Amino acid sequence: MSIKNVRLEVMQFLEKEIDGFVDQYLIPVEKIWQPTDFLPNSEKDTFFEDVKELREIAKDLPYDFWIVLIGDMITEEALPTYESWLMTVEGIDQIEPNGWSKWVRHWTAEENRHGDLLNKYLYLSGRVNMREIEMTTQHLLSDGFDIGTDTDPYKNFVYTSFQELATYVSHNRVSQIAKQHGAKDLAKMCKMIAGDEMRHHHAYSEFVNRIFQIDPSEMMLAFQHMMKLKIVMPAQFLRESGEKISAAFEHFSDSAQRIGVYTSADYVDILQKLIDRWNIASITNLTDEAEKARDFLMKLPARMTRVSERLVIPAESHIFKWVEPARIGV
Repeated sequence: MSIKNVRLEVMQFLEKEIDGFVDQYLIPVEKIWQPTDFLPNSEKDTFFEDVKELREIAKDLPYDFWIVLIGDMITEEALPTYESWLMTVEGIDQIEPNGWSKWVRHWTAEENRHGDLLNKYLYLSGRVNMREIEMTTQHLLSDGFDIGTDTDPYKNFVYTSFQELATYVSHNRVSQIAKQHGAKDLAKMCKMIAGDEMRHHHAYSEFVNRIFQIDPSEMMLAFQHMMKLKIVMPAQFLRESGEKISAAFEHFSDSAQRIGVYTSADYVDILQKLIDRWNIASITNLTDEAEKARDFLMKLPARMTRVSERLVIPAESHIFKWVEPARIGV
């Protein structure tokens, strides 16, 4: 039987548990928070006063913070790309709705709230150029992305396990910085988004855990493949208006590193957490090739730590079209 057919069988076997996964890791629509729960209420007479207060507090947030918040928002707003990508994965790409496509739709519905909330906050803040941000978002959606997983569910679930934890780290750190600058409402928004991302991380990492129990050697090879390739962020093709080829993502990453939102050390830490979560050191019944893959993975965090310690981050911020420094007092 081909590797592709084995993967399909594993996905079909796990599909029987989808309803349980949905109930355990996702929250019913009527119970989960919505963006308007954290924003000035336009139905109230105090709306304009509340917006004015939000804008005053926003003045104290630093430039790199705005760049990271915008980049995070654009990443969340590119959700249609992620849903269409997941729907092509083996075992999910069914013409007729199945359990896995149900999961993707429900996961997408939860994720959709994140971009909505951050977008509205940025718009109300009056500190950013929303048209430039909107053009970047449209470019990111129309350009698409390639994360090196093809339609392989094993590789895709490694990616989502890693990426969901990375977004948790980013939103959680943004929340902490916002709180330090007195933006308590924004801090709460980002904290709630981070909570969703952590739940989603637990779900995808459990999918991988189940696959390790059924098909350990191929799952190990898929994990190795993704870490050799390196996990790239969904917004890796960020570009500003008027640009064909852009270093916008690198500049965004530099901002995140400068203020400690998401660093190379965090990348290594997430890798180690996944190695521990999936108990890589103790998995048995591996082929010789998979044993070599395990050895590679076990040694990788130490190797990457040495590399990350040599990285030099530019001291000065790149000036994006998204934010005029004068608008935030720089």
